[in-house]
Amino acid sequence: MEAVDVKAPRTAGDVEALVRLAAGDMASVDRLIAERMQSDVPVIPALAEHLIAAGGKRLRPLLTIAAARALDGGGGNAQKLAAAVEFIHTATLLHDDVVDGSEMRRSKVAAHLIWGAPSSVLVGDFLFARAFELMVETDSLRALHILARASAVISEGEVLQLTRSRDLELEQSVYLEIVRAKTAELFAAAAESGAVSAGAAEAEITAMRAYGLNLGLAFQLVDDALDYGGSSEALGKNAGDDFREGKVTLPLLLAVARTRGREEAFWRRVIVDRNQTDADFRRAREMIVGAGALQATLDLAGDYADAAKDALAVVPDGDWRRALEALADFAVSRST
Repeated sequence: MEAVDVKAPRTAGDVEALVRLAAGDMASVDRLIAERMQSDVPVIPALAEHLIAAGGKRLRPLLTIAAARALDGGGGNAQKLAAAVEFIHTATLLHDDVVDGSEMRRSKVAAHLIWGAPSSVLVGDFLFARAFELMVETDSLRALHILARASAVISEGEVLQLTRSRDLELEQSVYLEIVRAKTAELFAAAAESGAVSAGAAEAEITAMRAYGLNLGLAFQLVDDALDYGGSSEALGKNAGDDFREGKVTLPLLLAVARTRGREEAFWRRVIVDRNQTDADFRRAREMIVGAGALQATLDLAGDYADAAKDALAVVPDGDWRRALEALADFAVSRST
């Protein structure tokens, strides 16, 4: 599917700068991940590797490493926390795909379609347990608290989204609360725990949490926009999956509000009743773009990316800070 031509919200960012800076640390993180996902039960490493091996940039563990290095820290504890963050993220994806009935994840067939839903859920639980083992090994009660709280908040976000699924009257503020819990909280916790591992000052720890939270909000809003305006390659899943699953995201909410009185029957049929034809996604996408809902979502994502960069003002200038600023630009430039 071709991407919709929309105005780029911000200048493109170079995430590769951060990848290069963190290469040594991330190699150690990858070794930790490979070691800790092993089990005498063969399906566990096989299923975990199916998803983890297709992990792309590993943005969340990268955040943990970058936050520590930007604040003159790093080393073993930051690497263990980064691996824990990746395990938490992977566990939530395994659970999400079962709940949503998703067919693709990271450009591969969803694990539950290969090994079954029960195995996917239980391997997700295994990865959560491994994450907590890694946290305990750092001897940082504060880092353990940060990531444990994040795990609880993510679960709350999942349940809140489930209770408001296919709700065309969902308020934008509640939608953003769901995004904050489901996605942005782990970004925030990843950066915050990295700062804690570096022994940073309170102002720097607070700044890193704010950076991660705003980055996560920007990242998810762009993902929501890409479902209607992007390609399957950019998403790592099928474009239009949110629509087909009846998910109410910001582009759709804005389009419903802006076409109210004219298209209510259509939106109710395809989202609430989930009575869809092959042509319905194309029609919905045309209305979302035509109503300016796609661009409005990208503009809001750009605002959050700017807030993320502003939060870095207390972080010492240098290659790591500039790489984090570029990461915020990358989050929104994916829409181009």
